[in-house]
Amino acid sequence: MKKFPLNSYHKRRLYCLLLFALGISLAASLIFYALRQNMNVFVTPSQLIAMPQASSDNYRARLGGMVKPNSVARDQTGLGVTFIVTDFTHEIKVRYVGILPDLFREGKGVIAEGRMNAQQELMATQVLAKHDENYMPTFRGNPSKKT
Repeated sequence: MKKFPLNSYHKRRLYCLLLFALGISLAASLIFYALRQNMNVFVTPSQLIAMPQASSDNYRARLGGMVKPNSVARDQTGLGVTFIVTDFTHEIKVRYVGILPDLFREGKGVIAEGRMNAQQELMATQVLAKHDENYMPTFRGNPSKKT
């Protein structure tokens, strides 16, 4: 087997290539670590009920599903709201005190983040309304008129 000696030009090129590969792998690992830290997933009511740790008091969860029609009840004296989130198989009651998003409606998607209490209700600290992918801008004037 014949050995090829590396002159200074080849050594410098090899070091630069190794340094470049090391930098790319370091940058990729930092990016993947940051993405893993910021990933927020939600569970459906069926998945939450199936979790054994969810039955414990103060279990933190992000619950996603549909707001059950005719389930929204507002407090008479404050900003409190109670509603039911369903995945059409199981239901979980959610209590929230605060201003709901503008897109919050019965029969629409919602994500509620909070803690489960002893009565298996989610005490939400944040409610996010999900919207569908069909965006329809509001028209000004007659939309059929050509300008």
